[in-house]
Amino acid sequence: MQGKEQNNTAKAIDQPSGLANVHDESANDPMGSINPQVLEEHFQEVAFMSRSRESEEAKTTRSNHPMKMINHLLCHRGSNKSKLEDKKSSTPAKMVNIQPEGGGNEEPLLPMKEIPGSYGIPFLSPIRDRLNFYYFQGQDDFFKSRIQQYDSTVFRVNMPPGPFMARNSQVIAVLDAKSFPVLFDVSKVEKRDILTGTYMPSTSLTGGYRVCSYLDPSEPTHAKIKQLLLTLIASRKSYVIPSFRSFYASLFQTMESELAASTGAKSDFNKLNDTTAFDFLGDVHFGIRPSSTSLGTEGPSKANKWLFFQLCPLLTLGLPKILEELFLHTFPLPSFLAKSDYKDLYGYFSSAAASVLDTAEKLGLSREEACHNLLFTTIFNSYGGAKVLFPGILKCLALAHPRLHSRLAEEIRSVVKAEGGKVTLAAIEKMELTKSVVYEALRMDPPVKFQYGKAKHDLVIESHDARYKVSKGEMIFGYQPLATQDTKVFENGGEFVGDRFVGNEGKKLLKHVLWSNGHETESPTVRNKQCAGKDFVILVGRLLVVEFFLRYDTFTAEVGTIMFGSQVTVTSLTKASSSG
Repeated sequence: MQGKEQNNTAKAIDQPSGLANVHDESANDPMGSINPQVLEEHFQEVAFMSRSRESEEAKTTRSNHPMKMINHLLCHRGSNKSKLEDKKSSTPAKMVNIQPEGGGNEEPLLPMKEIPGSYGIPFLSPIRDRLNFYYFQGQDDFFKSRIQQYDSTVFRVNMPPGPFMARNSQVIAVLDAKSFPVLFDVSKVEKRDILTGTYMPSTSLTGGYRVCSYLDPSEPTHAKIKQLLLTLIASRKSYVIPSFRSFYASLFQTMESELAASTGAKSDFNKLNDTTAFDFLGDVHFGIRPSSTSLGTEGPSKANKWLFFQLCPLLTLGLPKILEELFLHTFPLPSFLAKSDYKDLYGYFSSAAASVLDTAEKLGLSREEACHNLLFTTIFNSYGGAKVLFPGILKCLALAHPRLHSRLAEEIRSVVKAEGGKVTLAAIEKMELTKSVVYEALRMDPPVKFQYGKAKHDLVIESHDARYKVSKGEMIFGYQPLATQDTKVFENGGEFVGDRFVGNEGKKLLKHVLWSNGHETESPTVRNKQCAGKDFVILVGRLLVVEFFLRYDTFTAEVGTIMFGSQVTVTSLTKASSSG
């Protein structure tokens, strides 16, 4: 790395034999030994962990505050003309073996129905739906109330942000475990420019490029960029555990100091996590922590500002509604206001990722386009994901019974002790409950809740109860928390059950964990849109739980909601009474 010293906290670790001979230990060229043409096969072999062997265990509060003026205008339009047909058959809330689309002939053919719902009056109805979504109902009740109204988990609706941010807000919502996966089938849906839904942020926020997340796999550049990302992740696998443990040990020490500062003191985990995750991701992927460069301690704030300019149409900040509607949801914020911050971030990546950019050129990418993609992937996907994932895991644990804390501590410490006091990939793979807790947190509160896809041709989608025709060009939308809490698949699907995925029966449920833009039982390739860092995310989620319960027996925290995720404020920590 030119003019930069590599951070020495991340050293190679013990690993199972399946990971051997894939990584060149050269610190100067972490990409050196990877052949991009065969990386996809290597990636399968070096996946950070095998699929868990895991057993199942174990409001709708409608809120209608319609705007009288718009409703008065809408009442003369009427609703969708189609009549709802037979009611859903009552099915016990237990695991259901859902056949893949186009599955065996033994499954009876479901009735064909017209998709219920209405888009209403142009311009006015999308604004009404936006206000209901953000303010009068909230996300969950916005969808649940319509499921109840139409007696269907598939229906037509307008999705925010609507006018004038989006040219077309009309979508077909798919909100159950059976219909939702159509969004992963790139032979049926196009993923071009739909990462953020019915609108797309200006490319001036990404250096003028449509980065990989906005590309459909059919576009030639998609394969090159995703190959680069898969190569990078595989080449840095041996640095993940030591780097994570070093950075998050420091975070927990700071947390302890804040709690000990005075009686009744609290520690804001989200704030500490923002700083820690940003440095960790730079170190683990490129060997240089951002805070040691010209970015200094301002990296997270610059990253947050850049993220805000892209995602603000999907946010509410608690400001007066008229201000949020005007400045966040109706017109895009001028991108030049984030230009200097983006330039500083780009400077870090162009230097720290020099060897990765060399590999990009060999794949046929320009250094500039590759650098913009590395920045987007690291900050938007990885850092943005860590801002949601880690507080989400702690939230679930904070709300769980202390007995779960005891079981986790016992499992983690006994396995680590048996491994000679080392935290290794092999050790983590033996922690059945720990793995289940992370899967369950991702099921309950996925980092990316919305998925979109535009029908490539006329097709038929199936829910549990019916089939529906979708025309070419129509936008399909999924709200993942409802699909992954489907009680026809998951018993007590709306409840956090820490050991849900333990054992053989639990393992059967993993295909319905969908946080990675794909099934948990599948893997990312250059031909699909599944998260390139899927196994990396699972690993660091497990590492957070492992590191936490190696140090603490239990904890308490105040839990709230902010923007896209959870706010966790730790109020007490009980240090480990034993090491297993």
